[in-house]
Amino acid sequence: MSKLVKFFKKAKQNWKINSFSQFIIIMIVFAIAGSLSIIISEPLLEFLGLELDNMSAIKYYIIRILIIFPVYQIVLIIIGSIFGQFKFFYEIEKKMLARIGLLKLIKQVSKLTRGQ
Repeated sequence: MSKLVKFFKKAKQNWKINSFSQFIIIMIVFAIAGSLSIIISEPLLEFLGLELDNMSAIKYYIIRILIIFPVYQIVLIIIGSIFGQFKFFYEIEKKMLARIGLLKLIKQVSKLTRGQ
């Protein structure tokens, strides 16, 4: 059995995917979102006045990675929606944010702003 077939079967079970075509669409969305996030991050950093010429390479790339993360979250939902997979990627986003503790923080801030 090929590695792709094994990966698909595992993904189908873990992600609750209905078909191989949905799996292919999801992989395409991940690829486009990742690439687009990297492409968007450079002009965004330039807009903020943060350029490699102005600072050390280590500092620049740390900031760039920190910028790429939220950009990726937004791009993933947008591209997923365009491909008709909003529900899937919304659930992926919630899991991803929960794993790093941001979902809990967002809920707490939301409660504070509503006065609860």
